[in-house]
Amino acid sequence: MKQRSRKIDRGVSRLLGVLVSLAVAAGAAEAKTACLRGVNLAGAEFGSLGDEYGKGYIYPARETIDYFAGKGFNTVRLPFLWERLQPQLYKGLDSAELERLLDTVRLIRAGGMAVILDPHNYGRFRGQPIGSETVPQSAFADFWRRLAAAAAGIDGIAFGLMNEPYGISAEDWLSAANSAIGAIRQTGAANLVLVPGTAWTGAHSWLAGDYGTPNAAAMLAISDPQDNYAYEVHQYLDTDFSGKNTECSRAADAVKAIGDVAGWLREHGQRGYLGELAVPATPDCLPALAEMVRTVEQGADVWLGWSYWAGGEWWPENEPLNIQPTKGGDRPQMQVLSRVFSEQSGCDR
Repeated sequence: MKQRSRKIDRGVSRLLGVLVSLAVAAGAAEAKTACLRGVNLAGAEFGSLGDEYGKGYIYPARETIDYFAGKGFNTVRLPFLWERLQPQLYKGLDSAELERLLDTVRLIRAGGMAVILDPHNYGRFRGQPIGSETVPQSAFADFWRRLAAAAAGIDGIAFGLMNEPYGISAEDWLSAANSAIGAIRQTGAANLVLVPGTAWTGAHSWLAGDYGTPNAAAMLAISDPQDNYAYEVHQYLDTDFSGKNTECSRAADAVKAIGDVAGWLREHGQRGYLGELAVPATPDCLPALAEMVRTVEQGADVWLGWSYWAGGEWWPENEPLNIQPTKGGDRPQMQVLSRVFSEQSGCDR
């Protein structure tokens, strides 16, 4: 049965109010919607636990933040490690690490962009899955309670519950996600929450059942007292959809997957966010990048937007998906996205 409709603009307006223009009149049939056009700025999830800041890992510099803001991005997905921020379960957040994280958030907000906080842990803490005896679901909820409280007072923040959970059943992940959302709301935080599925939250596998109960079935039972959430999926275009191969042989399948998830979102009155997509800078892949982004933006009735993987100062020059500028200027992927930004789309800019 189709669930009640959830307005696409709600979470975005709280996150990027200045970018949203609503046509709300008696009987008005449409509302223009701002798309979140994002970039993942990697660095804080780099290195090994125990590495010194500035040697094993970093947060993005002001120059990087300003570059992407100047290019037309309005959102940064900011990866970091749960264990660095909370070294011991059920204990307080590390004050130095929290200060680095929130100082970076303020830099991004000063640049006019929203922030998606992204614990980049694949559903794990020190390698142990959420829901295990070592890492109970209550520990995950405790982490989010503490982080939501620490972020209070800074606007323009969305909470991405977890990067790419895997090796966890959809039912168990649903329970963990609902526990975390409940803990966030108990702090009084009304922030947009981005909820991934299990199986690395792939759009291509969202409706499939090769990992057990499909995300499409289990994750409909998400419970949010604020009704301010969206489902986060990731989608790469290479042969196994991992983003680890320097080709885009399954671009057509990837675009179809985005369309399939969009259909599911419409059917159930839900919203989605494409948290990661990327291609190498090859002549056949660059058009596919443009098609993926256009597909999301043309579906702005259900998609909040997307974020490219990835930028950041510490990527090697030869990293195929890297979008950090070189000394010579913009990378080819950025040139493609700049052209897409200039087009008319389903987004109100």
